[in-house]
Amino acid sequence: AADGTDYGVQWTLFRSALAPVERSGWSSPQLWMGHAGLTTRTHQFVAERLARGGIGQAGVSAAPFAAWIDNWQMAGRALPEADALSALDLRAAGQAFSYELALDAKGPLVPQGVQGYSVKSEKGQASYYYSQPFYHVTGTLTLPAGVIAVSGQAWLDHEWSSQPLAEDQTGWDWFSLHFDSGEKMMGFRLRDGGAGFTSATWIKADGRPQPQAPGALRVTPLETAAVAGRSVPIRWRVQLSEKGVDVTIRTLNPEAWMDTRFPYWEGPIRFEGTHAGRGYLEMTGYE
Repeated sequence: AADGTDYGVQWTLFRSALAPVERSGWSSPQLWMGHAGLTTRTHQFVAERLARGGIGQAGVSAAPFAAWIDNWQMAGRALPEADALSALDLRAAGQAFSYELALDAKGPLVPQGVQGYSVKSEKGQASYYYSQPFYHVTGTLTLPAGVIAVSGQAWLDHEWSSQPLAEDQTGWDWFSLHFDSGEKMMGFRLRDGGAGFTSATWIKADGRPQPQAPGALRVTPLETAAVAGRSVPIRWRVQLSEKGVDVTIRTLNPEAWMDTRFPYWEGPIRFEGTHAGRGYLEMTGYE
């Protein structure tokens, strides 16, 4: 916001198929779930939507791009010759909050892993995964205190897979980092009771990705807090020695709990150390 106050916004659309063969109308096996979150320093606003496939209640179209569930929308407004995700309008609303944002990409799409193939375990589980980490955002948030004009950065992920996590993996810690110097980094750790499996992509300021070797990323919880009856890390050390990165990450609001049917933690972060910047953190599987 103009007064320097930080906020975080999340818009997520999940799709899951109950069967491999597509059918039309009410027979569609597709299930959709939408999550919207708005994080302030003192409050986490959360909303959830569920929908059936095949009846228009939720879906995605490629050209022009649109993703929706009920009246929540991510709508493309890019020119026909431009990438369909280069300009988006985003909106969602829940109890006591809403937001309307315009996203304009200032860089290219970025494949994660090796040309978009992102390995998730030593056993070979993987997904297809790409990001658009270069959005500039403007718009408004509506909170109980009123309407707030905001501007900032945004990060879009699109990931899909037919494989579950490995049997011994209990959850993940995912980081998206915007460095003040213009670079970006995506990194995650999949927890397995041991050291876990880590992966990272360093993204140069011009958008060129540099996939890092598995295990090159080191993430260490430094402090936990009781959140929704669980012990959840709220301060982290993140290291990527190949790029000279050694930073401490702090959450904007330790209580950024997404109290949905499949609950998890997701919210904005700041970091400092060898580098400084802002980003987002998602943590699942903390019981």
